[in-house]
Amino acid sequence: MKITEYIKDTRAEMAHVTWPTRKQAISYSIVVVLVSVATAVLLGFFDYIFAQLLTLFV
Repeated sequence: MKITEYIKDTRAEMAHVTWPTRKQAISYSIVVVLVSVATAVLLGFFDYIFAQLLTLFV
């Protein structure tokens, strides 16, 4: 396949993509940040607990 055909096909496919609105993109980004922070807090909590348990046994 030639590069020009590839670019034409890519542009045609990109025309079919449904892009999120600005409001949707912002809300999805907020959800991602909140889930990431919650995961970090949860992992940090378990890390702290396991570290404390290890100090008791070692």
